[in-house]
Amino acid sequence: MMRTLVLAATAALPLIGSAHAESVKPAQAKSLDLGPLAGVAYYTVEPKGHRVVVTLAPRAAAPAVRFEAVLASGQSVTVSTPRQAGAASRAVEISRDGDTVSVRPAPDAVQETASLR
Repeated sequence: MMRTLVLAATAALPLIGSAHAESVKPAQAKSLDLGPLAGVAYYTVEPKGHRVVVTLAPRAAAPAVRFEAVLASGQSVTVSTPRQAGAASRAVEISRDGDTVSVRPAPDAVQETASLR
């Protein structure tokens, strides 16, 4: 199963490269490029909202990571990878407006990371 997800992530060709949001249809995969991580995002329609599923894998052969969120209209979620201290993170924003889900580079990437203790 995990191998299939990694293969699906690498097989999806279009990359997020421009600053504008790109709409996707339910269950339509959208490629993500977060520097050292690459993957796909898609959503399904559920009674509570649109479930957004993000699967990421390191560019080197390693297990993928999956992130899920259910978005109501007007909500968004940001998926990011940290970089060195003081540098902006690489991030994408997935947002829902009515029945439209869009994926775009995040406008305000996190500048520094916090540590949890």
